[in-house]
This record gives sequence, C-alpha cells and structure tokens, in this order.
Amino acid sequence: MFELLSAPIRKYVREQGWQELRSIQAAAIKHIIQSEKNIILSSKTASGKTEAAFLPILSKASFKTPGVKVLYISPLIALINDQFVRVEHLCSYLDVPVTKWHGEAKRSQKDALIRNPEGIVLITPESLEAMFTNRPEHVRHLFSTLEYVIIDEIHSFIGTDRGVQLQSLLYRLLQLHQSHFRLVGLSATIGELLEVKKFTGNADNTTILRDPSAKDMQATLKFFESGASELPLELIKDVYLNVKDKKALIFPNSRGRAEEVAVKLKKISDRVNGHPYYFSHHSSIDKELREYIEKFAKNNIRSPFAIACTSTLELGIDIGTVELVIQIDAAHSIASLVQRVGRSGRKDGMTSDLLFYATDQWSLLQSLACLELYKSGFIEPALLQQQPFDIIVHQALSIIKQFSGIKFPKLANHILNNPAFSGISQEDIKAVIGHLLDKGIVEQVSEELIIGMDGERLVNTKDFYSVFKTDPVFKVVHQEKPIGELPLLSVLQQDDNILLAARIWKIIEIDQKAKKIYVAPAKDGKKPIFFGSGGDVHERIRQKMLEILVGQQEFEELDDKATEILRQMRRQFNGYTVLDLQHDRPVEQKQSDLIFYTFQGTKVNRSLHFLFKQIASEVIYNENSSSFSVSMTRADFHHLLQNAADLLSQADVMLAEAIQNNPELIAFSKWAHLLPTSYQKQVLKMKQFDFQGAKSFLAQLKLVYSGLQG
Repeated sequence: MFELLSAPIRKYVREQGWQELRSIQAAAIKHIIQSEKNIILSSKTASGKTEAAFLPILSKASFKTPGVKVLYISPLIALINDQFVRVEHLCSYLDVPVTKWHGEAKRSQKDALIRNPEGIVLITPESLEAMFTNRPEHVRHLFSTLEYVIIDEIHSFIGTDRGVQLQSLLYRLLQLHQSHFRLVGLSATIGELLEVKKFTGNADNTTILRDPSAKDMQATLKFFESGASELPLELIKDVYLNVKDKKALIFPNSRGRAEEVAVKLKKISDRVNGHPYYFSHHSSIDKELREYIEKFAKNNIRSPFAIACTSTLELGIDIGTVELVIQIDAAHSIASLVQRVGRSGRKDGMTSDLLFYATDQWSLLQSLACLELYKSGFIEPALLQQQPFDIIVHQALSIIKQFSGIKFPKLANHILNNPAFSGISQEDIKAVIGHLLDKGIVEQVSEELIIGMDGERLVNTKDFYSVFKTDPVFKVVHQEKPIGELPLLSVLQQDDNILLAARIWKIIEIDQKAKKIYVAPAKDGKKPIFFGSGGDVHERIRQKMLEILVGQQEFEELDDKATEILRQMRRQFNGYTVLDLQHDRPVEQKQSDLIFYTFQGTKVNRSLHFLFKQIASEVIYNENSSSFSVSMTRADFHHLLQNAADLLSQADVMLAEAIQNNPELIAFSKWAHLLPTSYQKQVLKMKQFDFQGAKSFLAQLKLVYSGLQG
C-alpha cells in the first residue's frame, strides 16, 4: 500500500523511521485511495488512526485548486490543539496550510483563511454552528469544494444531542457543496456497526475497517471498604504506593473525587519528601492550567507524575507515556473503560496496566463485570436518536438565522430531508414551529419565518452554538489569578472550603454580580465540599454482575480482600436458584422488608421506579445494587408488579402530568422547554426512560426467593 501514497508522503513515512505500516493504516490507504466510499476506521488507542486517515487523504486531495479540501472535526478544543502539531508537521511535506478554527484560535489566522481559502481546517461542531448562524457566506466560501471530512472520536457523538447537531450540520454543509465530500470517522470504541454507518447519512456507501486486535493488559482489583463520603485513608495510601514512582492517570467518577485524590496524594508526598507532581484535570480547571498539565505530562521524560482526572483525559489527547491507569470505583460504561485503559502502554510492545479500587461490594462486582465484558470485546451499542425533537428547535432557529428568514415549506424540507431527523414528520415540524410562533421565539412576516424578539436573545449569544446544557458557573479566583470555575450550588457559602486544582481553598467572598468566587489557601483543616456525578449503566453490565454472582468462576485479578468480598456476596445469594440469567431475579426477605434485585440497566430501573411510585410511595430505589426495597408482604409485592405492568399503557399520560407538576424534569435538555408539552414528554421518555424494556422485563420476570421460585 505504501506505493499508493504520493511522493512527499512517502518521504514523510521514511523520515519517521517506520519499519512498516500498521494494519489499520495499510487498509485505510487502500480503501481511501482506491474507492469513493465513506470510511470508518476502528482500532485500539495509539494504533495510528490519525495517520491512517491523513496519509491517503493528503496523497489524493486536490490542494492546488481553490478552497479548503479537508475539514477535521473534533469533540474537544484540546484535541484540536494537540492534533494541530502532528497534522501541521505532516502537511509541511506538501506545503499545505493547516488552520485551527475554534473560540480560542487567533482571529488573524481565521481572517487569512477567509482571504485565501485553502488546505485543512480543524474545527469543533460548535464553531461550525457559529459560522452557519452568523456568517453563512463564509461556509460556502470556505467549504464548497471540500473533498474530505474527518470526524475524530466519532463514537463520542453517536446517540448524543451533540451527535444529532453534527449530523445536521454535515447535511447543511452538503447543501452548500458543489458536488459531494467523503466522510472518514476515527474511533477506538464502536459498539454498533450499523449505527455508525447510518451516522454518515449514507450507510450503503460506508465501509468500516476494523482492527480487532487488543493490547495485552494486566489488571488488578482491590477492595477498601468505605462508609463515609470521603475515600478511606488506607485506599489513598495504597494508591500512593502504586503511583509514587510511575507516570499514572487516576480516574475517579467525579470532579470532586479527582480533587480529593490529588490533594490527599500530594499531602502524603509532601510528608515523605516525595515528588510534587500530583495534579487534578477536569473541565472546571482553568484552561491554561489544564494545558500546562498536558504539556508537562507529554514532555516530561524522567519524573513520575499522577493526574487525577475525569473524561477530559479519556479521549485522544497525547500526554506521552503513561505506565499505569487507576479506576476508582466502577466505570459507568465499557466504552469509557476502553478509552481509559488505552491511555497506558501506548508504545508498541507495552502492556496496559490497570488497577481497580472498589469501596463497596456492588462497585467491586460492577468493576469485575466491566473488566470481563471488556476482555470479551463487548462495547455498549450507541443508538442514533429517532425523534430528537429538542434538537429540531435548535436547528430550526439556526436555519432561520442562516437564511435571514425562510418560508415554512423550505424550512420543513431542510429538516425532513436531513438524515439527522429521519424519524420526524411534517406534522411534528408544524407543531414545533407553531409553538415557537406562539411563544414569540419565531415570527411570521408575509410568508417568511424570522427570528422573533424573544428568539433574538437566544440566537445572538455564544451559548446558542452548543446543544448540551451547562450550568451557570462562577470563576474561582486567587489573587486575581483564575484557578478554574464551579457551578454555584446553593450549599456554597463564605468560609466554606472547596477542592480545586489539587488544592484546598477557603471561600473569602462570593460576588454574585461578577460571578466570581474569591478564595485563599485553606489552613483550618475544615472538610471541603465535594461535587459528584453519575452515569447510566447498560443492562449487559448488570446481567454480567448477576452471572458472576451466581457462578463459580474464580478471578485471578482480585486481591485477597476483594476475593473474600466476592465470596461473601456469593454466599448471600447462593440460596437463590437462578437458572435463567435473562429472566430469573432474586428477592431477598428481611423480616417485613423485601429487596428486589432487577439487574437491569439504568433506564429500565428508572422506568420501574416511576411506575412503582405511582402505586406505593414507600418504594426505595438503589441504583448501586440495581434493587428496590419495599415494606410489604410477598402477595402485596406481586400485586405491585402486576399493577406496574398494567400502568405501562398510561405511561405517556403520567409523564405529561409529571412535567406539568415539575417542569424541572426536562431541565437536562437545553431546548426541550421550547417544545409543546406533548413533545417535552417524548424527549423525557426517549432520553431518560425505557418503558418498552420495562414492559418486556415484567412480562417475562420470574421471582426467585431463597430456596424456591415465586
């Protein structure tokens, strides 16, 4: 395949000293150069996917003709900044310019590109949206002769609101195009092949190239029980012993936990005269500090370091060699675990080292289930949204603004023909636009729809370009220097201590008008306030947990304490004769209380809880153990399940009533509040619940009590 590349690109490859092309690179060169199909490249992290896309594209694209030829779309500005260096170096062999286009990029570089459209542009979906909304003439001027669109980390878009937005933008881009462009997607975690093909807008003309090989991985699971809000000191000490001489990433499941880990590790290191390189890294940390941490990790050769981080370091930002990845309590998805594991052992021949810590028995069981599913190659299938009504609101406003007014039939055609909205009808569009007219967001002048007075306040702000919701934040400042930002929770008050940037700070003043929190280093030993987060768990993980629980398999990855905890859990459940992992579910009886273990995914459990609460207010839901606790007899519990099944036919009505009583139920969606109530209900139902799954579960459920079936 090497011979198919252009002479300058062959020179680049030779000067890198590569002995041979990697398998994904050879396959990509063949299919990109010798076909006209969309291509999805799927292979493990650090397998050379970026070069796999760019080597053949740079060899084939017509850079000598006017216009930008390649548009690289990334989910993160930080990833764009990181990839820019690699792509610019590669493009120097062809004398092809590369331009960053995002909110932090230099205006002068953007202006130069507008004067002379050429080369490659690296952009985020939000910056592309801003261009469509504010300067649509620039979109046509720059991108009307595009030949390739590369979507990095394409899995992060599929099934999300942001993914619907990107799909819509790609279709709108195509409408301004002189012919057509090809899509090339890059990912290490594709769980559903057909869905990623559909994402391109032309599944039949899309080929997936997949390298199924995985890195060697060494995993260990440890258990340190915690009954408090803070992590056990013994766990922190053990983490310290494992990271003090290594380059390590530590993934807790929230920003607060990341701060707690970083602060406590640094305290231990200070006491024993260890190294000072303990950091926290997440979206609330100031951008300059995050970039400093990334550069330090990448360029540091000799010193060990430990970065406690969230998903900000999950994607493909290059931070150099990482020797160990630590996961504290169970990851919420296998896809996330794949990305995190892939951060270590990135050099050829290196083993990925993964260390799990669990602080309760259910976290241990879920961690083990995730690890087993990871080893089997399972990744949660991300499904495209069929009826993203809330994103229609956003895109309709964007299209109206783009055209400075548009007749309804033309607007409806833009939406109906857009693959992002394939499940939407003409009647849906009429209802949504009609509601926007009623609310004054949109107005009609003659036959044209224009942005109304209230709509202007929405579309003329930077916040309009994104479809995901972000809470209002306050900048955290020490001696006029920004440290980061935090949501101003009602619990925060003056004199409280908070964790941020791997330090403990005392709040000196909260300036509501300026939206600033002034802080100083805390010295009083007062416990800081923590900030947590969660995530939906797929049903396959929960079923694997049940399979492990009722099985006999031994796991060499468990340390002695974790092995004993699993033995105790199995002993607790060995009185339940679970023969069918799909449908048999244990019910534990404790005096007058029953505990019903569903081992279902979060959305099904959320649906069951919603139904149960319509019938019995005393039902307690525990997401950790995927269980429901009730104070009732077996007979009453059987009636509860039957009544819940009977209520399924009324779920839509009950959801609509719930929204009327509590509009905050749809607060997770940025644009749903601009929909009619019936469509708000649909958004809530689609994104938070799975009533069809609950119906199937209840219909086939067999209750298993200790020693017998019920």
